[in-house]
Amino acid sequence: MNDAVSIAAAVRQDQVSAVEVTQAALARIAARNHQLNCFTAVTAESALADAARIDREIAEGNDPGVLAGVPFAVKNLFDIAGLTTLAGAKINAENPPATQDATAVAKLKQAGAVLIGALNMDEYAYGFVTENSHYGATHNPHDLQRVAGGSSGGSAAAVAAELVPLTLGSDTNGSIRVPAALCGVFGFKPTYGRLSRAGVALFSSSFDHIGPFAGSVRDIATAYDLLQGEDARDPVCTKRFPERCLPKLNQDISGIRIAIADNDFTQGAESEALAAVQQVAEALDITEFVRIPEAKRARAAAFVITASEGANLHLAKLRSRPQDFDPATRNRFLAGALIPSSWYLQAQRFRRWYRDRIREVFQNVDVILAPTTPISAPLIGQQTMILDGEEILVRPHLGIFTQPLSFIGLPALSVPIQRPNTLPLGVQLIAAPYNEALILRVAAVLEANSIISV
Repeated sequence: MNDAVSIAAAVRQDQVSAVEVTQAALARIAARNHQLNCFTAVTAESALADAARIDREIAEGNDPGVLAGVPFAVKNLFDIAGLTTLAGAKINAENPPATQDATAVAKLKQAGAVLIGALNMDEYAYGFVTENSHYGATHNPHDLQRVAGGSSGGSAAAVAAELVPLTLGSDTNGSIRVPAALCGVFGFKPTYGRLSRAGVALFSSSFDHIGPFAGSVRDIATAYDLLQGEDARDPVCTKRFPERCLPKLNQDISGIRIAIADNDFTQGAESEALAAVQQVAEALDITEFVRIPEAKRARAAAFVITASEGANLHLAKLRSRPQDFDPATRNRFLAGALIPSSWYLQAQRFRRWYRDRIREVFQNVDVILAPTTPISAPLIGQQTMILDGEEILVRPHLGIFTQPLSFIGLPALSVPIQRPNTLPLGVQLIAAPYNEALILRVAAVLEANSIISV
């Protein structure tokens, strides 16, 4: 009983108490977190108090929600009332505690979930490895010598290690999908603006998304449905009517047009990463390819925009306290601060053009398959890797297949592919904006046919 929906059902039916579930999660964290370094804070006291309240509600005949008693944790850039929001930074540790929960945290609590702590990440969400110089590296549960991915590494590793069944992370250029793939769990980035970012420390406002990690499609859909809804606290949060995905998971997918991303998405990766895509395609009987134009240029433009926006956000601290940044983060922000405004404007012009081209692609296809990462998890501290006979840097290239999709805010789910006795890999399911239900329906079929690792 490791999945969130089953835990909640057992708690509501009084088969197990929320306090017992919470105590078990705290025991798992106490036993394993010293090896994994997923958590930067464990909120044991408040978690047990919340669990006890849920048990009282059940005893009184009330239903505390669809996630009753489910332990969850969030990347430490989400505001948690009473905790200082670190966003992975040493500088932020000096800030006062948050006075209220982020909207996403509050929504899960309202559904009965029990917040159990904050999770490690790359500083200011600028990275793909969660090797944080201030709070330490998060280790991959499948091999402690390897990275968990990033920047939401703590969120992915906590689910993969079964410390908690559900976590939240953020995704700018791939920071949900990359760690999900490397840790072998589901990581969902909905359409840009679909979920509220109120109470979340931003990296690049025109890119940042939030989303859930879990070990099953049902848990992802449940969390996603709960997190939807307009929020006046987030100016980019959509007013579009929420689409409930959970009831649609078992619908027939025969009418969904699915194709494999061609061109730049079939190059620059280890053969195993491409084979994972083919494994999914064969399971779905997919032979069609679709060309996503100018993916490399989209990735370059994404680098320009995110570096510029991130640097501008932290410019004052870069000037006054450069020594207190993670050196890798500081150097990337400094480079971003030096980008000419003309480059930024041209990148945004290209972004509009690229959005129109991708809109044309989705006239002929509903869901696209692509690798999530070019390789499985590299070693902690590994600086370079060999791809297509060329030595390239690890950190920026882990997002080679995720950045072109974040660039225009497309919804994407990284699904963990069944690979016994070896390191995990993920495959992305991508759709046009606001078509999250299509993605989750396809993922549910893969899960039912044991293509996905569970």
